Amino acid sequence: MELEILLEKYFGYHSFKTGQKEVITSLLEGKHTLAMLPTGTGKSLCYQLPGYILKGQILIVSPLLSLMQDQVEQMNRFGEKRVMALNSFLPVEERNKVLNRLNDYKYIFISPEMLGIPFIIRRLQQLTVSLFVVDEAHCISQWGFDFRPDYSKLGDIRRKLGNPLTLALTATATMKVREDIIASLGLEVVNKIESTIDRPNISFYVEELANFDEKQNRIVELVSKLQKPGIIYFSSKKIAEQVASLLVEKGICQAMAYHGGLEQNTRILIQQQFINDQLDVICATSAFGMGVNKENIRFIIHYHMPMQMESYLQEIGRAGRDGSPSIAILLYSPGDEQLPIQLAEGELPSVQQIDWLFQQIMQTQQLDNGINLHSDLRDFGGFTEIQWRIMEELIHHRYKPDISINTLRDTISEFVKERIRIKKSNIFQMRKWIESTTCRRELILKYFEETLTSKVSLCCDRCGIHLESYESNGNLSLGRHSEGDWKDYLAQILLNSEMSE
Repeated sequence: MELEILLEKYFGYHSFKTGQKEVITSLLEGKHTLAMLPTGTGKSLCYQLPGYILKGQILIVSPLLSLMQDQVEQMNRFGEKRVMALNSFLPVEERNKVLNRLNDYKYIFISPEMLGIPFIIRRLQQLTVSLFVVDEAHCISQWGFDFRPDYSKLGDIRRKLGNPLTLALTATATMKVREDIIASLGLEVVNKIESTIDRPNISFYVEELANFDEKQNRIVELVSKLQKPGIIYFSSKKIAEQVASLLVEKGICQAMAYHGGLEQNTRILIQQQFINDQLDVICATSAFGMGVNKENIRFIIHYHMPMQMESYLQEIGRAGRDGSPSIAILLYSPGDEQLPIQLAEGELPSVQQIDWLFQQIMQTQQLDNGINLHSDLRDFGGFTEIQWRIMEELIHHRYKPDISINTLRDTISEFVKERIRIKKSNIFQMRKWIESTTCRRELILKYFEETLTSKVSLCCDRCGIHLESYESNGNLSLGRHSEGDWKDYLAQILLNSEMSE
């Protein structure tokens, strides 16, 4: 049966987007596949459609609980009921019920943390896993912008499951990170399908403002004029809530704040309200957006400076999934890089915390049977949950009876210092992009080792776009752009569409 027939039968689409058909064909030929596809091009279809052809279960490792939930609900809306998410939010009674009938499910979404539970692995080993999917695969690499220690274990998990056919999916991975993904998963022979990261219908605009007050006033002005819906990204939960309240109080739009501090049910409700057009604007931290299937988002604004190019590209990729013109605006004030530096340093344990922890280990433990990390050490040492998980992973992964405890401490300290150095380098790379006077799209492509092959007429502020074109009463086809410019733009979109078919 032709893939296009299955595509229309199960998903209602008539043609594939960029890279989808190539990835699916590769998997159906039995080839391990690394797919780097642009954000917003429907990467989930690359494992959903093969599920209707391959026998056995499709196991999808996903880093975010909200992303799993959204994927499950999307598939339910398409009529697929053989799907479930296995994560820590599932009540124990319901989890046991699900585990007893795993064979009834075709698509199993699972968090990497759950894969660390021996009983879960034993239960999965009883299944026929026909496809092992690693979503957001850049989380595997210690050089990736969003390294997750639990992801680094997925190569061992894959081996325990019998080395099934594997698909690694990402939208934002440099060449070095892609190589790390392949090595970490133990994929000796892999088919690479790497599309451009460029989204020509998204324009870039950077605006420098003097201070916090100017930013807040500018946000109100922009949101009141820009075509909606939209997302505003913040690095602070508190400021996200303040701006959402301000927009509502001034009668600008219906807005809500979304961040990791909210209850799970509240987050799901806000997400659904936004998808169903009950909210115009989401004021969000980076916890929002991955997997949100809303095609008509017209603008993305960054109130705070992103920590690196990869996360910036991923977040602006929420816009314009319908192919229509959209705008990504970044507001910058001098000194904005200090907040991401603080956040980067706060994600990792300090050298002082590491020294203190090892001192406690040496004073209180016999090391013949390994290192036992008690939760009271976490509390007394002032470790955050993320810092503690990183320490647990580093110690358990690197500890060997034949190395001294001091050597282990020094190795972990050096690793943490190097991670902070990389994070700071990414932040200053982002600032360099902000301050650059050349084409912003060209610089982004250069970062990912790509070359701009054709000029996009609605490109960036350095190439001469105007925000008026993206206002709710704007007319992109006339406005400040000539009819020839607009025809060039449409030709570019059509060319991309033809390449994906």
